[in-house]
Amino acid sequence: MSESLRDGLIRALPYGRRYARALTGSQPEGDLLVAESLRGLSAQRLKEGFTPLYQLYEAISGLFSRKGFAAEYDVAGLSVTQRQLLLLITLEEVPVEMAARITGVPPKQAELELEDAQGRLRKNVQTSVLIIEDEPIIAMDIEQLVLQCGHQVAGIAHTQADAVKLAKETKPGLILADINLGPGGDGIQAVAEITSSFNVPVIYVTAYPERLLTGETMEPSFVITKPFDPLTLAVATYQAVSSARTQAA
Repeated sequence: MSESLRDGLIRALPYGRRYARALTGSQPEGDLLVAESLRGLSAQRLKEGFTPLYQLYEAISGLFSRKGFAAEYDVAGLSVTQRQLLLLITLEEVPVEMAARITGVPPKQAELELEDAQGRLRKNVQTSVLIIEDEPIIAMDIEQLVLQCGHQVAGIAHTQADAVKLAKETKPGLILADINLGPGGDGIQAVAEITSSFNVPVIYVTAYPERLLTGETMEPSFVITKPFDPLTLAVATYQAVSSARTQAA
């Protein structure tokens, strides 16, 4: 592996982990996918027009398609390519033309696949969402995004204690949690208390995903970066809820 590619891949790891975990719906399986992808990159040089991060995305996407994950996670009518394009473009903010190159489809086909996937997405996943956010203005903004995605809001909790109480009362279909609740506690701890009582998919929101996705401890499978738009939330929600349904089946 060339020095420039090696150094770039080290910096790219948190984002590669996020992408792989979103594809598989699991921290262990996503991290295993990244580890295997890195081994495949060990003999490569940086491709023309690629960054190390894009080359890592390409390796993860190719391995995901080849390893049999495709059948396991083919849910809600989206193809593997459609899921990969949605996650690359909305969650990872990759330009459409580069996402097409990463997934191995022509740019025009990528645009058509993306349009079809977005249409299917709007029809397939609606649920009730518990929002855990300590900043009232941000919480109201997130509430509007949740409603724009067609979901119901089960409640808004500003502290760790309120989150646990509301979750027990409402039994939401999804939790959207900030990590840092300031004086009100810790979002990860709140979710740990909630999920000890019942299973529910969780999406964490943070301005600094690279600080969370270190691979050193148990970490969330779904992380989105603040600020985010309705489509990013819709895609993350689709992945989280669909993966939970698949694992429960």
